[in-house]
Amino acid sequence: MEVKNKNTDAFTPRPHSFIDLMNMYEGNYIRLRLFCGDIRQLPDETISRVEGSVPVSLKVLERSRHTTLLMITYLFEDEDRRPDLKVQIYHDSRQADVVSRNCRITGRDIRLWEKQFDNVLLCRWRLNRFLYKWLGYLEHQGHSFKSNNNI
Repeated sequence: MEVKNKNTDAFTPRPHSFIDLMNMYEGNYIRLRLFCGDIRQLPDETISRVEGSVPVSLKVLERSRHTTLLMITYLFEDEDRRPDLKVQIYHDSRQADVVSRNCRITGRDIRLWEKQFDNVLLCRWRLNRFLYKWLGYLEHQGHSFKSNNNI
C-alpha cells in the first residue's frame, strides 16, 4: 500500500508490519547476491567503475561464519556527501539489513506518517528501502562487484 505524502504530494511505500521489513531484508539480500556474487568470497575492498558514473566502493568491514558487514558508498570528491551504508549480511537467514548509528528521522518527519507505525520500524524500512532502490539504480548503470579487480 502507498500513502500520499502531504508535503511533496508523492506516493511513498510504507511498511505494514515487521513481516514487511523482513521481506525487505530478503529482497536486499537477493539484490546484493546478484550485485556481488558470493558475498563470502568478496575481496576486502573493491571499486566498481562505469564510464559516465561515479565510482562505487565496497569494503568488507567484518567477516564471521554467519555474517558479513559491508560498507557501500560512492567515491565522491566531497566525502561529506557520501552515502556510506553499512550493511549486515545474515548468511543463514539470507537477509541483509542496513545498520546505522542513527536514522536521521526527526519527530517532524515521523508525523508525516500515520502514527500507528513504530518509529524504529519506519527508520529501518526507510534505510533498507534506500538500499534496495540504490542497488537497482547501480545495476541499471552497469555497476557490479562480481568480477572487479581488487584494490
